[in-house]
Amino acid sequence: MLDGSLGPVSSRVTIGDGVYFQLRNALITGRFDPGQVLTIAALAKSFQTSHMPVREALRRLGAENALEMASNGSACVPKVSVERLDDICRARVALEGLATEIAAATVRPEEIAAVKAHMAEHEAISASGNVYDMLLKNRDFHFAIYRSSRSEVLVQLIDSLWLRYGPYMRMLSSYIAPQMATGLHEPFSNHHHAIVEALRRRDGAAAREHMIADITGTQMLLRELCRGEATQTG
Repeated sequence: MLDGSLGPVSSRVTIGDGVYFQLRNALITGRFDPGQVLTIAALAKSFQTSHMPVREALRRLGAENALEMASNGSACVPKVSVERLDDICRARVALEGLATEIAAATVRPEEIAAVKAHMAEHEAISASGNVYDMLLKNRDFHFAIYRSSRSEVLVQLIDSLWLRYGPYMRMLSSYIAPQMATGLHEPFSNHHHAIVEALRRRDGAAAREHMIADITGTQMLLRELCRGEATQTG
């Protein structure tokens, strides 16, 4: 059921928080299949904990609309659909585009350097590496930009959208992984370079435009994958 990405919780955090954050990160990076059922017993075994912290973590994630809860306490990863994808991406375009535009006016030189470093690492992993590491580095790139907007509210809202986007990240990773294995995956996004250059020029409109293009480009690919999934299960 699980792929070994979950492990014992560190004593440096509470057990409940440790379970919650590990599960949350696993969902964001697409570690679970759309529609996959997560049982308390199986998760407690993976985390080497009692059922209680797992039950609480699932409840918290259900409240964030990252999981669909069953009456017996188990949870299900939401299924994918073009309609849900478009709804999430519409909100992502609005919020992430705004955060990027604001960041162009507020970003510091050392933050631009950090964004460029994330981009370089993302490209290196894309060329020959683990698909989940690549997706994590892509997230680091994006959120380094959003945090530089100095808007705590926008960052929190965007983070919640990425959590709900998790099932689509699973579809994306399943599509990309075979290409990475054969060296056919495009190792970087031209939009990332354009965003960094716009931030350097402090051109908010251009930075926003390229961020939106980055989001919608992936959205178009995922729309096709969603249609393929519907055809296979229909």
